[in-house]
Amino acid sequence: MKEITINTEFIKLDSAMKLGGAVMLGGEAKHLVQDGRVRVNGETELRRGRKLYPGDRFEFDNVIYEIKAIPNDK
Repeated sequence: MKEITINTEFIKLDSAMKLGGAVMLGGEAKHLVQDGRVRVNGETELRRGRKLYPGDRFEFDNVIYEIKAIPNDK
């Protein structure tokens, strides 16, 4: 499993795919998602703009990516 750490409330699926290194370009992510090749929290996702929050997971090409929040040390 690969972790993707964010410092915002959420990240969109296509951006998470780029940040996690699953794809190089947003257009590539768009086509993969629209082709039904990406699963979010165990279900096929067809929206590249799907919002992912800490704790959410997506799977592509037999690799699972988990969204994590930057720890708040306040």
